Amino acid sequence: MDTWNLVALAVTFGLFAGVWVLGRIGVNFAVLTIGALVVGAAVGVVFRDHVDYLAPLGRIYINLLLAIVAPLVIVSILSSVTSLGSTAKLRTIGLSSTAWLLGMNLIAILLTLGLTLELGIGKNADLETAGVDTRSLDEIQKPFAEVFIGFFPTNIVKDVSENNIIPIIVFTLLVAVATAVVAERSPKTVAPFLNLVEAGRVIIYRAVGYVIALTPYAVLVLTAGAASSAVGRRDQLLSLLGLLVVGYVACFVHTFVVNAVILRSAAHVSPLAFFRKIFPAQSTAFTTQSSAGTLPVTTTVLTQRVGVPSDVAGFTAPLGTTIGMPGCAGIWPIMLAVYAINGLGLSYGLADYALLVVLCLLVSIGTAGVPGTATIVATTVLTAAGLPLEVVILTLPISAIVDMARTMTNVTAAAVAATVVARRVGRLDDDVFAGRKEAVVPHEASAKERLEAAVGEIPVARGVPVGACSIDDRPTERRPLGSTR
Repeated sequence: MDTWNLVALAVTFGLFAGVWVLGRIGVNFAVLTIGALVVGAAVGVVFRDHVDYLAPLGRIYINLLLAIVAPLVIVSILSSVTSLGSTAKLRTIGLSSTAWLLGMNLIAILLTLGLTLELGIGKNADLETAGVDTRSLDEIQKPFAEVFIGFFPTNIVKDVSENNIIPIIVFTLLVAVATAVVAERSPKTVAPFLNLVEAGRVIIYRAVGYVIALTPYAVLVLTAGAASSAVGRRDQLLSLLGLLVVGYVACFVHTFVVNAVILRSAAHVSPLAFFRKIFPAQSTAFTTQSSAGTLPVTTTVLTQRVGVPSDVAGFTAPLGTTIGMPGCAGIWPIMLAVYAINGLGLSYGLADYALLVVLCLLVSIGTAGVPGTATIVATTVLTAAGLPLEVVILTLPISAIVDMARTMTNVTAAAVAATVVARRVGRLDDDVFAGRKEAVVPHEASAKERLEAAVGEIPVARGVPVGACSIDDRPTERRPLGSTR
């Protein structure tokens, strides 16, 4: 066994103990995570090529996030659709949410395309793709037609096991809409299923909270690995620095400038107040690099701070982890495409760029909100556009760094879309947004009692940071579908 690898592992466990102690004494979750980011970078620089034993720890965290994604999407969509109250409301809120999420991604695509073309990103890169190993992308390299066909499930059990998000969404929506239609005609028939969905929502959200509570520890080891790799490739990283900077600029402009205009014009709320209220979700997204993992925090701040009703927040926010995704499915694929076009001196016309825009918009329907998604999306887009996949490999060293900003952009866009939809249907609570009253999430006491009888009181772990597990796990009010009150 490598002695220095063991020393790095021992030092890391010591730092873990420090993080745990700070959490116990009440240090803010975001502060803990950012501190872990800085400390992790230091560990990676100091131990450089001796962080091999840390990699499994980071991988365990990523695996836990991936394992919870499918159950989270399923219970969120089922709970959201069945709690809307009527199929008419499903059509209104569902179509409006989808339109706003895709529209915001289209803005991100056009913004990035204009920015990268204006700056001429990649023109001086003089890319050399010969000899670059792309075997790691072979499994995800597919023609667009095959990707589109794959949107529709053939074996839902296999799709769940492989985290194929789009087929999961299609199947879940099918079941949810069928439930809503049957419930309008015979509410008692589907009542047991609705109770099961509600129990599943409570349990899965709490499980996600426990996983998110591990974020500072995971950030420490993941950053150590990334920093160690970066130290050994400084020359290559210098050539990618411009891409990294432009990526952050595009993400922050979309997050805070574009969304500010949308909030002011479409939702009629103060952008500054809105950004202060959703900061816990933004910071969690930035550090975890998982839109799906941030979902419980996002829905909580939307309902309890912004004033979005629980059914709208519970539908639009989960939908925003799989549709739209301007950071991963808009900004990054377009950036890599333009970087490749300019760096390789390819001839591209207006029609070619228009095709890129359409491809990014289509691929954004069903993007998984987990770390590494942008690589898959970029691979699909570049393959469909006939651009070399080697560019994706060449940019991997900075991808994880840009992913923090990309994920924050994704989560912010979903929160903005939920707020706009709530305003458009006349249900945004301005008193909650202004802080004049606390949000009240109605629920049926009998449903809560039945749930507690089934699963028991769920203990709250001491030392778990606020924002990780402080989610709304109370059953939402369920009224007969089709009622108007």
